[in-house]
Amino acid sequence: MSLFFYSIILYLVQPIIVLRLFWRSLKNPIHRDRFIQRYGFVSNIPEGCLWIHAVSVGETIASEVMVKRLQQQYPELKLLITSTTTTGSAQVKKSFGDSVYQAYVPYDLPGSVARFIAKVKPLQCIIMETELWPNLINGCAKKNVPVVIANARLSEKSQRGYERFAAITKPMLQKISCVAVQTDIEKQRFTSLGLPSDRVEVCGSIKYDIALTDKVTSQAEQWREQWQVTDRPVWIAASTHKGEDEILLQAHQVLLAQFNNALLILVPRHPERFDSVYKLCQNTGLTVARRSNSETVTDGCQVLLADTMGELMALYGVGNVAFIGGSLVANGGHNMLEAAVWGLPILSGSSVFNFAEIAQGLVTAGAMEITANTKEIGAQLMTLFNDPAYAKQVGDAAARLQASNRGALDKLLTVVSHQLP
Repeated sequence: MSLFFYSIILYLVQPIIVLRLFWRSLKNPIHRDRFIQRYGFVSNIPEGCLWIHAVSVGETIASEVMVKRLQQQYPELKLLITSTTTTGSAQVKKSFGDSVYQAYVPYDLPGSVARFIAKVKPLQCIIMETELWPNLINGCAKKNVPVVIANARLSEKSQRGYERFAAITKPMLQKISCVAVQTDIEKQRFTSLGLPSDRVEVCGSIKYDIALTDKVTSQAEQWREQWQVTDRPVWIAASTHKGEDEILLQAHQVLLAQFNNALLILVPRHPERFDSVYKLCQNTGLTVARRSNSETVTDGCQVLLADTMGELMALYGVGNVAFIGGSLVANGGHNMLEAAVWGLPILSGSSVFNFAEIAQGLVTAGAMEITANTKEIGAQLMTLFNDPAYAKQVGDAAARLQASNRGALDKLLTVVSHQLP
């Protein structure tokens, strides 16, 4: 398939996309917010910004260390951050406030992309992780806007997907200025797809450069005292997906059989699941409080449903053990290092292909256990809470691994600075 036919198909499906967005907006009006930006109509954004595209919440959080260093290093530089999702847009506001400009990224239509670039005239486009849109990259190339793919990762499955559309993939990759990959394996995968080898830099993962801020640590401490959980067994199940919550709630019931004051902080990944997960918690017979309602975490509370956005990092600081979701289902897992920086023992399912290198490093270091079901999760929780010295040893191993792999951010910023005017 050529770029021309790819674009034609995208134009043909636009009525479906618009109707779907309209349907979703009936339940949540936020989906109508700044709708015209998705077709490249932006205002109140000055020319000459450094454009950073972070698809959703995860990419926005991953970009925080880079954005804040750029603001320190280039205080005169105007930054624009675009998102694809409404939750990503909300996270940009939460993370950076008014210190950056923000907009929705335009749909990957030639006209929308051209309209956006003509208005913004970006100095450079930095795409977080691997969000490759042919017309966006082609539009930047036409206007001589350098494109850098930052903290790039490419799984074997994604590589096979791109290979099926080689007629689009190869020309697109050859228009990219530089790809800052996380590992040598990913460098090989990108070059096999057609990216010139001299445009790939192995920088490591900037996720290792995550650091706890005073704001986050003080918030966690405040919650621990406010909820009176300092002496309670607390574990957090973070970024859970459909099909995982039932397993984790059953594991919590196993833990409660021995530790009747244990607390589970359950953090669903997607906001549209908050209500259904709440009903699921109620149906198990467990006592549940909703974070969104500021409900009190009492001594009798067994589950805190964290149905809010942007609080996960501080919530990790309340827990003693972390389970990382998206791993009991075939979703590839989520970032384990957000728990590692707190020095928490980590549990995960076996589906970790999105973070394969990080997961392998944590397992090898004795910092993470792979589990498959309620029985195994429950057994690991019992082991960790019955042996605090062992739990501390496991958590310390996670923190050491995270700290010893820092440095990717400096390498990435070197790549970015080389592409600035």
